[in-house]
Amino acid sequence: MALATLIPLAGCVGTGGVTEEGYLTELPEGLADSAAPGQNLTTIRILPEDGCYWYEHVGPVETTILPLRTRDNRPICSRAQGEEAAA
Repeated sequence: MALATLIPLAGCVGTGGVTEEGYLTELPEGLADSAAPGQNLTTIRILPEDGCYWYEHVGPVETTILPLRTRDNRPICSRAQGEEAAA
């Protein structure tokens, strides 16, 4: 079982904190420091399915979203894995 790094949010990310494309307009405190280098921190989003942070990676063939990871390769999440999203 992979352990995730939890980054508590100061509050829920509302529609004012998200671009039209779904990217966060401002990163939660500590997120940039926790993330491993080489990840695009300008295209961060939280997927409701897992509550984890994902970023857009532009590769030579395709653009895809990848899980944001710490320096020790753990996913960075806004809630504990397996915890249900608030309805």
